[in-house]
Amino acid sequence: MQLLVNPSPEKWKKQLARPVQKTKEINKIVKPILKKVARSGDKALKKFAQEYDHVHLDSLLVSEAEIQAAEGLVSKELKAAIEVARVNIERFHAAQVQAELIEEVMPGVICRRKSVPIHRVGLYIPGGTAPLFSTVLMLGIPAKLAGCSEIVLCSPPSREGKIHPAILYTASLIGIRKIVKVGGAQAIAALTFGTESVPQVDKIFGPGNQYVTAAKQLATKYSVAIDMPAGPSEVLVYADESAVPAFVASDLLSQAEHGVDSQVILVTPSEKFAKKVLKEINEQVEKLPRKEIAYKALANSTAVVMEDQEKALALINEYAPEHLIIAVENEDEAIAAIYNAGSVFIGNFTPESAGDYASGTNHTLPTYGYARNYSGVSLDSFLKKITYQKITAEGLRKLGPTVEVMAANELLEAHKNAVTIRLNYLKEKKK
Repeated sequence: MQLLVNPSPEKWKKQLARPVQKTKEINKIVKPILKKVARSGDKALKKFAQEYDHVHLDSLLVSEAEIQAAEGLVSKELKAAIEVARVNIERFHAAQVQAELIEEVMPGVICRRKSVPIHRVGLYIPGGTAPLFSTVLMLGIPAKLAGCSEIVLCSPPSREGKIHPAILYTASLIGIRKIVKVGGAQAIAALTFGTESVPQVDKIFGPGNQYVTAAKQLATKYSVAIDMPAGPSEVLVYADESAVPAFVASDLLSQAEHGVDSQVILVTPSEKFAKKVLKEINEQVEKLPRKEIAYKALANSTAVVMEDQEKALALINEYAPEHLIIAVENEDEAIAAIYNAGSVFIGNFTPESAGDYASGTNHTLPTYGYARNYSGVSLDSFLKKITYQKITAEGLRKLGPTVEVMAANELLEAHKNAVTIRLNYLKEKKK
């Protein structure tokens, strides 16, 4: 993990660059996968299962018996933890429900806006080096609350042809029954085009590796929406001497263990504090089961000493982190200056992992700088906003002349005439 001291703003972009994603090379692999699934459906999915997951599948769908068996393989301790997380996540997302908006903007002109669920959604749940059953909660709960009528969950199978029991248990707990044994870009292809076993969906959610990310972005060319263009996980910690170095190191490592292409950043006004954190990282990383992954991620990572707070906050906004931990004495001032971040964790006792699992906020967040223009997943992600308008005869008499003038000046005579013909009708009727 490199250490930078007061780097100049013109160098920030280069010095804090994320690991390069070889988009062209990845797309060369992903595009043929999409085409084969679109053409051959389940047959292609089973072939890819053999090729990539090294498993022969007779059926792509998880059976009811498999779901019931999974419940017995999950410990009581984990079930209890999942239940606490479920309640918190459901409570926070249920609080996001908005009442229908109705506004009479002028007499006789009534406008409405109503939230309606996206009909069919696909949830992608990674199941490789870290089976993310927590993501089932993060995506499945708001999908259920929104009222999506069809929810399809895809997750890669093991070499035994099974999906991790915690994923199956969690899906069953929140009422998701359509579960498909398919992972990678081929899962995204199946959700995009539909196959004999996998329904075609309207929007795809969920994190994944670079191939999944590329497939999601390609899916948008086929009238399928996605939650966001997500890349490897990342965290930026902004901490001063009021923070505990061991806490900061543990937060940085909690993201570094995600994958070799993850990135973690420390920003601090004190070089002495930065060195304490680096010392803690070196001690803690040796105790991690995934230390080899963490070491590779740390090679992409940086500690930045920035003595000037205004510049430090400008650097954070420029980087636009997925996760931002703020552990500084004047936290309110720092928080008020942040406008680019996926999710913010405040104070010494708010680890990022709490948001990953059970605090209630969603952990599906924009990475790779997309926090500049994307929000994390919320209840709104599973809803569409439809607007309505109703104009009375009196309302058209008041509003119509305005529309006629505007349409005429845009040289759209048919637009104008749609109003004029009605106004003339009302005039005749009044005689």
